[in-house]
Amino acid sequence: MTKTCRDVAQHLPEGCPRMTVLPLYASLPHSQQLRAFKPSPEGCRKVILSTNIAETSITIAGIKFVVDTGMVKAKKYSPESGLEVLAVQQVSKAQAWQRTGRAGRQESGICYRLYTEEDFEKFDEMTTPEIQRCNLSSVVLQLLALKIPNVLTFDFMSKPSPDAIQAAIDQLDLLGAVTQKESQLVLTPLGKKMAAFPLDPKFSKAILLSPKFHCAEEILTIVSLLSVDSVLHNPPAQRDEVQAVRKKFISSEGDHLTLLNVYRAYKNVNGHKGWCRENFINGRNMKLMAEVRAQLRDICVKLSLPLESCRGDTASVRRCLAHSLFMNAAELRLDGSYSALGSHQSVAIHPSSVLFHCKPACVVYNGLLRTNKCYMRDLCVVDAEWLHEAAPDFFRRKLRTAKD
Repeated sequence: MTKTCRDVAQHLPEGCPRMTVLPLYASLPHSQQLRAFKPSPEGCRKVILSTNIAETSITIAGIKFVVDTGMVKAKKYSPESGLEVLAVQQVSKAQAWQRTGRAGRQESGICYRLYTEEDFEKFDEMTTPEIQRCNLSSVVLQLLALKIPNVLTFDFMSKPSPDAIQAAIDQLDLLGAVTQKESQLVLTPLGKKMAAFPLDPKFSKAILLSPKFHCAEEILTIVSLLSVDSVLHNPPAQRDEVQAVRKKFISSEGDHLTLLNVYRAYKNVNGHKGWCRENFINGRNMKLMAEVRAQLRDICVKLSLPLESCRGDTASVRRCLAHSLFMNAAELRLDGSYSALGSHQSVAIHPSSVLFHCKPACVVYNGLLRTNKCYMRDLCVVDAEWLHEAAPDFFRRKLRTAKD
């Protein structure tokens, strides 16, 4: 859309004021986000194309016209398949009014809605609360850490479905975080340590397992990089340039190790701003990641975890990831497609992955995302035997289900 609007701006009829077109989204580098807030030059119209961060997170001065598409990209988690769907869907009435409220905040303005009044009346009144459309494993872990006796009957303000709560309990059970004691669900010693980290339980487990594989420093770095918005900036207009400078970071073993290479290079130059610009690295997110890493490292110190580095031994890092992300594993089929080992559904490698043009036999991934296909995001190449080593019962059960 930005490209189309810029093309239009170059061919405006004579006498029309100039037009500046600026995109605005969360992972855009801070310096480029700021351009949207600067006053437009004399005799120039500023057009901002934004994701829904402009709906509630920010207010831009001087906006007189808002064009509301009536659509939003929202995440929804399915407990049955373990699939997080990032789907384009209709906004709620509350969101539509919120968008309208952005027009003319300082003087009169107009909101153009690209849908009929009849369609508007069919919209949901309110947006579905996030707790009803996300993976609840972290929530359940925290409730158990607070010694809530029965999480299935807990009085949530916006109650998630019993299926979603049960799916979270099953995940925590597989990770070894919970156990049944006198018909009550309680945390295991591992579960209590996992609850100390403000992370997705599978990443907490990765950190807690890392001393066993002598790669705690590397796992801390990888988990911190995955806990912030993308540190890689990919401007579509400079795709070839981006690919050329990224080659030096790319690891054939997957995205996790590629990110680790980026961090090491960033550390070597002490986070130099010029280096970040040249290499299309989001410096602001890198600083945030360093803060997250320092916090996680402090928790490790409090838990008396030995913090070692495996240096160049990437197999240890991959093995540790296989032992914590085993529920998110996929194997290559004979026809060249991938099958998720947990749900047996067809999945594909996301185009943004460094493994997009490769066909490793077995991978683990951070999450699944459905757009036009079901994609695996953030992949790491692993050995199948590591997965069986991590959870023999889980894979024995899954193989039996597949045979049935």
